[in-house]
Amino acid sequence: MRLVDIRIYPVKSGAGCPVSEANVEPWGLAGDRRWAVVDEAGDNLWLGEHPRMASVRAQNVDGGGLLLSAPGLPDLNVPPAAGEPVPVGFTGLEQAIAAVDAAHAWFTLLLGRPARLVWLDDPRRRTIDPAHGGLPGEVVSFAWDAPLLLTSAASLRLLDEQIGGDAPLDMARFRPNAVIDGAEPYAEDSWSEVRIGEVDFRVSELCDRCAVTTIDPVTLVKGKEPIRTLAKHRRWDGKTWFGIRLVPRNAGRLRLGDPVIVKPDGRG
Repeated sequence: MRLVDIRIYPVKSGAGCPVSEANVEPWGLAGDRRWAVVDEAGDNLWLGEHPRMASVRAQNVDGGGLLLSAPGLPDLNVPPAAGEPVPVGFTGLEQAIAAVDAAHAWFTLLLGRPARLVWLDDPRRRTIDPAHGGLPGEVVSFAWDAPLLLTSAASLRLLDEQIGGDAPLDMARFRPNAVIDGAEPYAEDSWSEVRIGEVDFRVSELCDRCAVTTIDPVTLVKGKEPIRTLAKHRRWDGKTWFGIRLVPRNAGRLRLGDPVIVKPDGRG
């Protein structure tokens, strides 16, 4: 098995950025989901309710800023966040740092409703929810439930066969950080520990899937797949499942082509 894709999402719910390598920090890949967009009450304006978020291309800029682009809007350089702490509605986190007013205005125009861009200054302030497999001392960025999400190309190929459509689904629908190939379809369901390159990971839980996966990442149009087919083949506990959530055991660097080694006994 090999690592065949690495993606970071500088802004939560924005488009992913494929990279050839990335540093692994305790809370996830470096530069991944340190920014988020919230409403006036601090609640996350997420992709499932606002598909235009998927059109946002964000690039991390040296020094801590962002370069934002989206169809129909001018590009915007966002300096490092230095505003006041503002309330946010993320589990395990009460406040984040406000970006400049121009960034708020940019996202307000994009979404057609009041919006603010916020920065998570220190991910060590946000612990992983124990309800999603978090253990004491484990931390996470603005990602929902775990520092990394891993999916399998073989699992997607089987899903595509089951759907029987004219074209395969884009893995971008599932918003992974790491994509592997070379395993049997859904072999990842049974993993408890896995090593990718030089980094060991604990599998905190399987990933339950939501309406985000039904949004075409190119057209931004919602459909019925893959949830309809997952519900036929991958439904239990009232949810549908695809991918696994990972918590790093150590710091290190992921590189495309890294070997993937499963440690099912949890002891290596």
